[in-house]
Amino acid sequence: MSKIITAKQAAALIEDNATVAVGAMGLAQWPEEVAKAIEDRFLETGHPKNINIAQACNTGDRKDRGITRFGHEGMVKRWSGAHIGFSPGIVKLISENKIEAYCLPQGVIINLWREIAAKRPGLITKVGLGTFIDPRIEGGKMNSVTTEDIVKVVEFEGEEWLFYKSFPVDVALIRGTTIDEKGNLTMDKEGMLLEQLQLAQAAKNTGGIVIAQAEYLAETGSLHPKEVKVPGVLVDYIVIADDKDACWQTEERYYEPSFAGNMKVPLSSVPVLPLNARKIIARRAAMELQANSIVNLGVGMAADVSLIAAEEGVTNMFTLTTEAGVIGGIPAGGGDFGHAYNPEAIIEHNAMFDFYDGGGLDIAILGLAQADKDGNVNVSKFGRPMGTGGFVNITQNAKKVVFTGSFTAGGFEAEVKDGKLHIINEGKNKKVIENVEQITFSGKYASTINQPVLYVTERCVFTIEEGELTLIEVAPGIDIERDIISQMGFRPRISNNLKEMPVEIFEENWGQLKEVITSKKGNLSPVNV
Repeated sequence: MSKIITAKQAAALIEDNATVAVGAMGLAQWPEEVAKAIEDRFLETGHPKNINIAQACNTGDRKDRGITRFGHEGMVKRWSGAHIGFSPGIVKLISENKIEAYCLPQGVIINLWREIAAKRPGLITKVGLGTFIDPRIEGGKMNSVTTEDIVKVVEFEGEEWLFYKSFPVDVALIRGTTIDEKGNLTMDKEGMLLEQLQLAQAAKNTGGIVIAQAEYLAETGSLHPKEVKVPGVLVDYIVIADDKDACWQTEERYYEPSFAGNMKVPLSSVPVLPLNARKIIARRAAMELQANSIVNLGVGMAADVSLIAAEEGVTNMFTLTTEAGVIGGIPAGGGDFGHAYNPEAIIEHNAMFDFYDGGGLDIAILGLAQADKDGNVNVSKFGRPMGTGGFVNITQNAKKVVFTGSFTAGGFEAEVKDGKLHIINEGKNKKVIENVEQITFSGKYASTINQPVLYVTERCVFTIEEGELTLIEVAPGIDIERDIISQMGFRPRISNNLKEMPVEIFEENWGQLKEVITSKKGNLSPVNV
């Protein structure tokens, strides 16, 4: 019997109250044609209703594609995942208390698929301790109608851990590039492998079904076995997409060959940032890099560090990685986040987080939405639910963390001129406040494990000293009282060793990053990943 069905037939397989799990990032490996058919069926018939959505990464394009297709009242009862900010339909339902919502760490969710597949009770990890995911704080709950405790504190061998419980998966929605008639699925044009295998295994072993969308159909036996990333024995139904718009590699493009490792692009094609406040932040953060280190770059301003490295010609001095499983190359930003130009290797999503959780990262450079007097950072909730992505796993386990962001938000403008920073318009929203809205990174936890932490903005740099956020550097042209303290929610501790930010990074042409890195005494010995 053929496994090949239409998207409409696939949609009819989703029952009311089903737990539907997806493995995608942005639009990477998102089965858009199947999802649209499920949405169309609900709008026509009112079914499936009250489904539970489980996902790891942000999934969508910030408009109408992605998990937001399920953002209709009555369609979803519960959402759980690591990030939802780019799916406006679901965000609206969470904000209006019309569905239950849990935000859990990305690395926890993707490794929970593996625990579910093996019929183990759940995942025990320290990831999330001291953050809003800790049940003694918020338990990952994102609104007031979410009341069930799904995360527990447990003691094992005299230490505190968090326990995330397994659950059955009724439907797994996955996507690849080419699939044969038996359901063997490849990722030829994908820039990531993600968690499709583990998710399919979780569904099959808990009595669920696996629906795989692909762009091309191949004859049985024609695919190279090493190219098959999800074997056909795990796939129940196949949908061949009729529309290439259902098969985008990223949020921004249908296909970039270098992301998939199918060609190398000259690094001269990587864009150069203009000299502005954003570039100052990226340059100062890049100064924390060490030779032979393994690095993770977050979304937004943090991803700009890769552009600085390319411009400065130092990309061969360390290894940049993304949590999606990409190792080496130049990580892409914006809607291409998670991918990289010219990657050296692409491994499975859960394998990368195993490495990260075990302390494999030498340095992580990530974004900053809010920070407070204790050094806590919030990126998961500010006015509306967003989520953590891999932020909690990465920041809690990296040997060193650098947070990057503008000092204020909402209309902030500045220019770099004559080697100095000039504030043109101050943002209406303060980002360094007395207490963050949600603790995504715990400064107190970082202090207990002696983790070095920097907070880099265009006008100043902070660290944690004696448990307090402490000012350690000020940009040329900036007045401490007028431009820093008056724009904060509290008066910070000021280091006795207060310095000026390096004046060289405020010049049009810098060209000194290689010297900065090679001059460090703490450079690491060469390593192989």
